[in-house]
Amino acid sequence: MIELRSDTLTQPTPGMRQAIANAVVGDEQKREDPTVLELERRAAELLGQEESVFLPTATMANQIALRILTEPGDVLIAEEHSHVLIAEQGGPAAHSGLFTRPLPGFAGRLAPEQIRAAMTDPRSGHEPVTKLVSLENSHNSSGGRVWPLDELGAVVETCRALELRVHLDGARVLNAAVAVGVPAAEIGRRFDTVTLCLSKGLGCPVGAVVAGSEELMRKARRAKHLFGGAMRQAGIVAAAGVYALDHHAGRLAEDHRRARRLAEGLAAAGLSIELDAVETNFVQLDVAPLELTKADALERLKQAGVGLSGTVHPTRLRAVTHLDVTDEDVERAIELIPSALGVTRTAVPAGR
Repeated sequence: MIELRSDTLTQPTPGMRQAIANAVVGDEQKREDPTVLELERRAAELLGQEESVFLPTATMANQIALRILTEPGDVLIAEEHSHVLIAEQGGPAAHSGLFTRPLPGFAGRLAPEQIRAAMTDPRSGHEPVTKLVSLENSHNSSGGRVWPLDELGAVVETCRALELRVHLDGARVLNAAVAVGVPAAEIGRRFDTVTLCLSKGLGCPVGAVVAGSEELMRKARRAKHLFGGAMRQAGIVAAAGVYALDHHAGRLAEDHRRARRLAEGLAAAGLSIELDAVETNFVQLDVAPLELTKADALERLKQAGVGLSGTVHPTRLRAVTHLDVTDEDVERAIELIPSALGVTRTAVPAGR
């Protein structure tokens, strides 16, 4: 099976497994695990923040960030297909008592005027108070799309002028940084809180961080315990994160290159691919012109030995490249996918 369903399906490399086996550990809940402390120090620096907190999942990281930046009844603004709204089990309401205001985006992005228009009147004795804006970069549901720095800066500046706090769901922020050619800190430093998932493109079996100021991270550690995320000898898994920062962060451009090749090959074969939308390691394929349902298309692909996944969009599938996908896998997928979906045109060879 050529596994293109998600970059969450990566397997720990032999080097990462060795790092896990050799990890020096302590009681993480008492902040005595040296490997966890090293990961937190390095992640904070990577994301342009004072401190970070190691957590089991990026969903927990996002939800802790929302919790420490708001009070029950506050309004959270986010793009309508953002992960915090559609893929975290209603966490903003369940964990923080937030009123969510989804806004339609372009490629997962919002405009400053949308934020201004969505603001409630803070002087009102009736409306809930708008407190927080959550942005996602790269944006999963739009196909791994990335915020241009000028647009990102304009939205954050608008939020600051409106006295709003700003959270970055940066599960794949390292992919975004590679795509725009800047250090991740250049993106992360703009926000009150930033999350980073270690188990996607970085290839760890588990783990995430939330980063922010020293004051906010004190609150995050308390929320970590409250949410059931406090651990003991967690250096066993934190060692994978340290290894990934050393060995996997620098290779994300390879995933982007392979996604571009896959997209171009499939488009040349006659499939509906929006090439301009391929900015990171995602390729979205629209099966509507083939008069196939998502379910039918996915089953055909599975039978052909290629794993893709569905999206929030009614007729779009996605392929995601990652560290376990080789150049040979991509070339084979370019052959298999059109055939499985009933398209017979020949793809353009690599390099042409």
